[in-house]
Amino acid sequence: MMNPRFTRRQTLDFALLAAAAGTFPLSALAEEPKRGGTFVLGTTQVPRHLNGAVQSGVATAMPSTQIFASPLRFDDKWNPQPYLAESWKMAEDGKSLTLNLRKNALFHDGQPVTSADVAFTVMAIKAYHPFKTMMAPVVGVDTPDAHTAVIRTSTPHPALLLCMSPALCPILPKHIYDDGQSLLTHPRNSVNVIGSGPFKVVEFNPSQRIVMERFDKFFLPGKPYLDKVIISINPDSASLMLSLERGDINMMPFVSVPTDLRRLANEKQFTLTARGYEGIGALNWMEFNTAKKPLSDVQVRRAIATAIDKNFITKALMGGFAVPDDGPIIASSPFATQDLHRYPYDLKKAAAMLDAAGYKVGANGERFKLTIDYLPGVDDQQKTVAEYIRGQLKKVGIAVEVRTSADFPSWAKRMATHDFDLAMDIVFNWGDPVIGVARTYLSTNIKPIVWTNTMSYRNPKVDELLNDAATTLDPTVRKAYYATFQKIVTDDLPIDYINVIPYHTVTGKKVGNVPTTIWGPMSPYDEVYLT
Repeated sequence: MMNPRFTRRQTLDFALLAAAAGTFPLSALAEEPKRGGTFVLGTTQVPRHLNGAVQSGVATAMPSTQIFASPLRFDDKWNPQPYLAESWKMAEDGKSLTLNLRKNALFHDGQPVTSADVAFTVMAIKAYHPFKTMMAPVVGVDTPDAHTAVIRTSTPHPALLLCMSPALCPILPKHIYDDGQSLLTHPRNSVNVIGSGPFKVVEFNPSQRIVMERFDKFFLPGKPYLDKVIISINPDSASLMLSLERGDINMMPFVSVPTDLRRLANEKQFTLTARGYEGIGALNWMEFNTAKKPLSDVQVRRAIATAIDKNFITKALMGGFAVPDDGPIIASSPFATQDLHRYPYDLKKAAAMLDAAGYKVGANGERFKLTIDYLPGVDDQQKTVAEYIRGQLKKVGIAVEVRTSADFPSWAKRMATHDFDLAMDIVFNWGDPVIGVARTYLSTNIKPIVWTNTMSYRNPKVDELLNDAATTLDPTVRKAYYATFQKIVTDDLPIDYINVIPYHTVTGKKVGNVPTTIWGPMSPYDEVYLT
């Protein structure tokens, strides 16, 4: 249960999040969960490795949350729940979080989970995870005994409890990883991976599948229900959909293809739900490499945005399942504002803006050339939109080449090395702007890592606003900071925001306890069962 000394102010923060997200009660069980069986999940996403403490994204998070346990987990109402920590206490000043760990938690190799593992992991996340703002205020972790960890911060950290979530804080075994090797390239990220989660790895083939078996000494009695979880990886979403229809796959999360959603909704053997993505807050956008000419010119960026019709994208290309987005914080967040700079579709105006910026049409009918990259494996949100943008920009004299990446690691390398002009991307808010929004815009987070400030965007006022909001407990004050930030960043336009991703989870009728907490498919599957 939630710690009774959880502060009133933090309770208000979570209540606001819940109200904005439109939460629902957990579904009642129609029958007693059954034990046994092999659960197969299909995905297009290819993980580089399985260590979610140093890698973000769906590809790593889905297996990582099965292998590694976190201090807390969250229900579908944004309420923190016990996991590795059976209770917790946030200090009134918001500058420390005490975790009281279970005494029966073991790693898959039989070693006990202790406060030393929590301390090691939290500091490792601070050092290596691409979400630098997530643990930035942490100055240390005290371990007064083997089952008490006190996370200390230099300033109040309003998102610290949320940072304890499964996909954000997988607790690593210190006795394995604290050997002097870099956690970014540690061999145990991929081979003989050891965690304390409900399932242990028995096979990891990054391009084909991940096989995980039930951990019989899991610290929650009687769980997990499943004997085995297999993540079947195939970059071809159409092939995965055929496997789902044949019954070879039990669940496909993150489905957003309009034709698939429309067809599956009419087939009785499947269940569709949009629940489970509230914490994720997924946005589809096109970012500009502001370090490169002519995209370093804000007038060019605004002209490009004006040449793109978001209503056509969401209604025609996405079948009406998606809605347009105009800002960096998803509209369902309590920190979102409607006071944004917007760029209504107008080709004539876009051409005039480019003329005024000094980029006249040449004899060959072109002003300049650009490339546009896109995240592979999600064609409806990425490739299709990139090709549409190429056609639109051609109408205003900009020649665009659509570049294809073979797989996620190839695309991620291009983003990390800033080897792009324009780039489509899907980026998550991760529940709180401290975690998932600030990382994209802080000038201190311009790094050779995917899902950082890959646009090379710099604005000292934005840095100030984001840093102030990250250390303020009062939700009203935080909202004011974030409102100003959104107004500035939509004027500077390092990113053209396209749409909210219409994610759905599709399951066969035999799947019980479909994961529909705020983290949905990136939650532990210890309660999932097959009838």
